[in-house]
Amino acid sequence: MRIVFMGTPDFAVPTLSEIVGRGHEVVAVYTRAPAPAGRRGLDLTPSPVHQVAERFGLKVLTPKSLRSAEAAAEFAVHDADVAVVVAYGLILPPAILAAPRLGCLNLHGSLLPRWRGAAPIQRAIMAGDEATGVCVMQMEEGLDTGPVGLVERIPIGPDMTAGDLHDRMMVLGADLMARALAALERGGLAFTPQPEAGVAYAAKIEKTETRIDWSQPAQVVHDRIRGLAPFPGAWFPLGPDEIRVKVLRSTLADGAGVPGEVLDDRLTIACGTGAVRLVELQKAGKQPAGASSFLNGNAVPPGTRLA
Repeated sequence: MRIVFMGTPDFAVPTLSEIVGRGHEVVAVYTRAPAPAGRRGLDLTPSPVHQVAERFGLKVLTPKSLRSAEAAAEFAVHDADVAVVVAYGLILPPAILAAPRLGCLNLHGSLLPRWRGAAPIQRAIMAGDEATGVCVMQMEEGLDTGPVGLVERIPIGPDMTAGDLHDRMMVLGADLMARALAALERGGLAFTPQPEAGVAYAAKIEKTETRIDWSQPAQVVHDRIRGLAPFPGAWFPLGPDEIRVKVLRSTLADGAGVPGEVLDDRLTIACGTGAVRLVELQKAGKQPAGASSFLNGNAVPPGTRLA
């Protein structure tokens, strides 16, 4: 099939690679424009999708918006059978949605209608969900409201981080989209409208959500840590200089005390109820380190009270 691919981050790369590998004709790749990088932000770095598309020798387009008549006309010229959208980052207006002969398929990282929106992977873990999934959805004007064609369910382990889930989901999602395209090509992809019950929105992660609140129950603290790992990262200030320390991995632990109190020499921290043990940390400007390595360079003795 003639396919327009629309995606930006590394999450979208396996799907693009799978589509190319299955022999489809990718007539154009839409991605976000190169973004500033480097310490001074002077270097422009192409998106992961942009870089892979160029290695495949595909035509790459980086419009700032798709809402103009010119953008719609340029899109129509591709004469695509279908558009495949994976974490693109721009809203598709009606003219774009209507252009491909078989519509626009979106790969979304949740069990719709739960966790529509920008941060479904993080929100599922932060909410303590025991399972999530990835689905192929027919796009329409509403935010992730379209009917669903295929779904792959994914269990969420008790210590699984957003990074772990992201990496598993992007591989499963690539295969799921390839299967959806094969079914669509032979006229065998049926779509089911999303139920009205169970809708939840995965709002963008705000900076105010990232500081750890030790007064919360241990399960809530643990879910917040793993849901924000590795990025943007749940954190706490350490020492008189209040150096920011991200917690990249944690686990539930036995123990009780004043919230924020360090209970032992393994970085077990008391919460509002229960305790969590910090497994992997990253001090500002440093590399990630296991708890024992972190303690070798940072004095956090039992009895310390973390803010």
